[in-house]
Amino acid sequence: MAPLRDEIGTTAGKVYQHLAAKGEASLSQLQKGIGGASASLVAMAVGWLAREDKIEERQAGKTARLRLTGR
Repeated sequence: MAPLRDEIGTTAGKVYQHLAAKGEASLSQLQKGIGGASASLVAMAVGWLAREDKIEERQAGKTARLRLTGR
């Protein structure tokens, strides 16, 4: 099993590629779109990308929508 940091980094790459292709997604859409990673792993990957200022959030009702920064 890969160390958690590696899993988070790999998942962050998948999240980034998904958002680059689709434009915008909710956390649940990201989880499904990248192959069913656990919700906690997707959340950690989103945190990684947010820390690097690569994604931004907007609220759509009760749902947070994520997209790449500047798109």
